[in-house]
Amino acid sequence: MFNILVVDDEPLICKGLSSLLASSGLEIDRIYTANSGFEALDCIRMEEVDLLVTDIQMGAMSGIELMQHAKLAKPWVQTIIISAHETFQYAQMAVRLGAKDYLIKPLNSEHFLDSVRSVLLKMDKPSPELAIFMAGIGKSFRLEEPLPEYSKLLNTLIQEPSSVLDDEETLRKLDELKLRGPFFSVIKIKLPLPEENKMQQYTSRDRELLRYAALNIAKELLDQEWSTVAFYSPEEEITVVIQWDEKNYEESATGQINRLDVLGRSLHLNIHKYLYLNAVIGISQILKGLSFMDVLNRQAAKAIQWNKEHSDHFVFYYGDFNWSSYAADPSPEDIYTHSNLIVQKAKAYIDENYAQKGLTIHEVAKKNHVSPNYLSYLFKKNTGHNLWEYVIKLRMEESREMILSTDLRRYEIAERVGYESPEHFSKIFKKYYGISPSELKK
Repeated sequence: MFNILVVDDEPLICKGLSSLLASSGLEIDRIYTANSGFEALDCIRMEEVDLLVTDIQMGAMSGIELMQHAKLAKPWVQTIIISAHETFQYAQMAVRLGAKDYLIKPLNSEHFLDSVRSVLLKMDKPSPELAIFMAGIGKSFRLEEPLPEYSKLLNTLIQEPSSVLDDEETLRKLDELKLRGPFFSVIKIKLPLPEENKMQQYTSRDRELLRYAALNIAKELLDQEWSTVAFYSPEEEITVVIQWDEKNYEESATGQINRLDVLGRSLHLNIHKYLYLNAVIGISQILKGLSFMDVLNRQAAKAIQWNKEHSDHFVFYYGDFNWSSYAADPSPEDIYTHSNLIVQKAKAYIDENYAQKGLTIHEVAKKNHVSPNYLSYLFKKNTGHNLWEYVIKLRMEESREMILSTDLRRYEIAERVGYESPEHFSKIFKKYYGISPSELKK
């Protein structure tokens, strides 16, 4: 059974789509509604949402922005965009960000339900047992290395780019791969051995099967919305080179790191879902020019090393760590001090700005110069509760105090603690305290 969130700034549309879904016969457990992007984001953070159906234009936060924030919060949430605009640019951007469909208003009921059904069916594919999965791919495929004639060239490129870029023949091969950039990032996927209870015997062929399966899982995910080249590297690793042309990079330059962060978590989640492996993902920064490929490769490899200190975390972005502060690799004490400082700064920023409308984890992370994923992980590890729970705690405690000690109206209190509507505020308040603001006032 699935949970669906319907978002539109017109309540009648939300109500109509909810009724349509409720009577559709699809495997739907709960249907949530929201009338703004911020309300929807709170719902995604606090509830188990599988599918987001959202309008594209909703005032303060657009459907595209909501989709981006939702992916940062929970990468597995799928999205269907609905819009009154049959504009190619909107549709292209939605698909590039991973939307499963782009539907034009007024919606055809049958078409809408077909779209929802299609997305839910793909989400409902069961995770196969590892032994069955491996037996199947072992029979079905010859395990040929992808791009075998280019694999050696690509591994040389990420280690010694100058030796590749000075040769006309190798440049021609790179052009055949359409590796033109000019902006690049490198992601490295480190595959661990399976747990012993999952597989009693672990042969070299098993290793080959797993690496092959992981590469194909990665390629299926990457090919949906990225321009990439993926290939085997030594040490049980898969390397992915991601590229952007000038236009695509400049369109959303500030959001590319967040997209890489979401991609890293999606890669980890999908490999774990199908192979029961906790793959460790290292993500480099973004640099311009193939001549920096060795730098990007070292960054991704170095990011992976942080899994030794954070063994319960699996996706690492190189830019999250202040490497220049250390003459050598940081000690566990250095790491603890650095992590604690990030959390303290984040808490201080939230304490000062929790009542700000439109506050997001992304904004808090940006102020601390780390990715939202890493900040969320550190905050939970150091405080025992997630970052957004802390924001809500401060908002709810402040609003409760105002309800009990002032004559402010509900909309005034909502405004003062950062909610754009009294309805949204009341919904969060009741979920937090178990009673409504008016019931508390009595």
